[in-house]
Amino acid sequence: MEALRESFLHLTFQMSTYKRATLNEDDLVDSNGDEIYPPAMQVTLRHGPGPRCWAEKTYTERRLLVLVCALSVALFFSLITVGIFYKETHPGMCRTETCITVASAVIGALDRSVDPCHDFYSFACGGWVRNNPLPEGKSRWGPFSNLWERNMAIMKHLLENTTMKGLSKAEENAQMYYKACMNETKIEELGAQPLQELINQTGGWALTGSWDKNNFQEVLRTVSANYHCSPFFTVFVSTDSKCSNHNIIQVDQSGLGLPSRDYYLNKTANAKYLNAYLDFLVELGVLLGGSQETSRSLMQEIVDFETTLANITVPQEERRDEELIYHKIQAKDLATLAPAVDWMPYLTDVFAPVLLNDSEPVVVYAKDYLQKVSDLIASTNKSVLNNYMIMKVVRKMVFILDKKFQDAEQRFFEVMYGTKKSCTPRWKLCVSDTDSALGFALGALFVKATFAEDSKAIAEDMVSEIKWAFEDSLKYVDWMDQETKKAAKEKAEAIYNMVGYPKFIMDPKELDKVFNDFEVVSDLYFQNVMQYYNFSARVTADQLRKTPNRDQWSMTPPTVNAYYNPTKNEMVLPAGILQAPFYSRSWPKALNFGGIGFVMGHELTHAFDDQGREYDKDGNLRSWWKNSSVEAFKKQTQCMVEQYSNYSINKEALNGKHTLGENIADNGGLKAAYKAYVNWIAKNGEEATLPALGMTNHQLFFVGFAQVWCSVRTPESSHEGIITDPHSPSRFRVIGTISNSHEFSEHFGCKADAPMNPKHKCELW
Repeated sequence: MEALRESFLHLTFQMSTYKRATLNEDDLVDSNGDEIYPPAMQVTLRHGPGPRCWAEKTYTERRLLVLVCALSVALFFSLITVGIFYKETHPGMCRTETCITVASAVIGALDRSVDPCHDFYSFACGGWVRNNPLPEGKSRWGPFSNLWERNMAIMKHLLENTTMKGLSKAEENAQMYYKACMNETKIEELGAQPLQELINQTGGWALTGSWDKNNFQEVLRTVSANYHCSPFFTVFVSTDSKCSNHNIIQVDQSGLGLPSRDYYLNKTANAKYLNAYLDFLVELGVLLGGSQETSRSLMQEIVDFETTLANITVPQEERRDEELIYHKIQAKDLATLAPAVDWMPYLTDVFAPVLLNDSEPVVVYAKDYLQKVSDLIASTNKSVLNNYMIMKVVRKMVFILDKKFQDAEQRFFEVMYGTKKSCTPRWKLCVSDTDSALGFALGALFVKATFAEDSKAIAEDMVSEIKWAFEDSLKYVDWMDQETKKAAKEKAEAIYNMVGYPKFIMDPKELDKVFNDFEVVSDLYFQNVMQYYNFSARVTADQLRKTPNRDQWSMTPPTVNAYYNPTKNEMVLPAGILQAPFYSRSWPKALNFGGIGFVMGHELTHAFDDQGREYDKDGNLRSWWKNSSVEAFKKQTQCMVEQYSNYSINKEALNGKHTLGENIADNGGLKAAYKAYVNWIAKNGEEATLPALGMTNHQLFFVGFAQVWCSVRTPESSHEGIITDPHSPSRFRVIGTISNSHEFSEHFGCKADAPMNPKHKCELW
């Protein structure tokens, strides 16, 4: 066999030499005019035992030699072609420092003992969970928390660096606000005095006996207009859902002292939380001058009153159809709807200095609730009402008072969220509150220090890729009629993208103009917070006579989150989330599309969830779907309601109806992000794989998506999340979504009916 191989190679070489020697003379000259072979070059073909000359060969031999020659040339070019194709489609392994670091992090989070087709969350996050016990004082922990901690450390440095030159007045005020918050000596020196004075100015408190029994309407106006409190209902200015180029006054039901009505209504299951809440209120009453006995008696009345409020509060899952709960009336009609409140004096105070009349349009989102709460106010003892309103103010002010108040709240949180006792650094509280009050001034500092402009451009390009993927997928949605599909595509194309930060914060003059009316004073933290409440109320009132502004963000630039606003049909991605582990310029695209790409797809899909779909491309709440598609949509979404309702944590079932919007967004977001990644590969070629993982980049995409949601929580926090959070718990955001993904099962080779590859999948977008 070896001799035959050598003969074949010798023959091939001779035939190729013969062919090249007989080329035309023009072919023996390269593009520079240089000779490739000497013109006199000849090939000597020997007689005798060696190969005979061409003329002496038989017809069959000559045909065989030509065939062998042709096959040899074809083989040569085939090997070259295969080599080029392999290089393009199998670019090898990435061995850069970044790739090695990223691969190490991915591997460290995995638990390879788990079959990914059996439990993908445990496979992707088992190692992370094992290596990340809950930090002391935290009720939950994950990549979001970790990134926010990093962002806070950066903000701390910026707020404390008073040597920076060229700051705007707003940026200097942010530093001053933070400094006043950090002045614990002054805060401890004042103690409860600032709040006690405020209560006295408001008309006193039933707890101490010094109150005017006939001042209900005045107290309600004061706490609502000046202290950002909403005792019985909430009133605000926002875009009119049915006329998106106008702002309008809106009225809705209010929140309770505990995170959800469920805590009050299911007393047996929540006894420890109710007892801890009562003890906390009693302690606050004593700190503000009440006796232990009086405080417990009155605080029990508050808990009982809130329980009654909880009974008339409409659950969020019953408020998801916004067309059904939208009611536009005139201000004067509120008196008929809820006569227990003097509405015109109330609205006049809340929206001062804007002048209102009784024909002012108002949108009511809780009509039945308002009627019932009015009856409740009319039938409740005035002492209880006063006590309740003042306690709402006290609860709001606890974090700005001295350590005794904060310790009382910490003890309550330890029970409520299962946190271990810890001493949270003061600077974290102060950074967080500065971000709340002057977040766009602080955001300007943050963006200049951390956010590269090319990151903004890259993120905007990714959004375009995600949009294309979502729009292309619409072609294959078989349950929607063509006319509605066309309108849906137009809505997706019209979504306005806001990436990084609003433009005005980079212009010092514009930034100062926004905060011009917010006076910050040195060393008086309580006073600064009151100034912020008043400033915020004036800004809100000022919006009433203006067209909604796209540059008015609902999140500050350092925020580790994103959102979709249906009335503006806009998607907002703050600079705070455009960082690892969601995004990095140096990371494989598989991880970027699985991380920030999923986030983009998630927010975009909110435009087409059970609530967002009711708004058209201009942000107006109206019926723009054909009835047949509406019915088909409801049928498709019922599948998700049932799927997620079958999941449970600590034997407590999830509420698939309450989490429907977020589940739709998760499923649509993953599908769009993966499709966009595949399209990126088609245009750019396959990426190099990460070392040591033993994964394709398609598998890495799904792992990257899952690892963003790795988390640990206390049982108490999980309980609170199930009751209040419109998102599913992290585990089910992963397995619920990938269970509906055909592509996931294909790339991980999951057998039919494996836990992560159920035969029946819920599919929408």
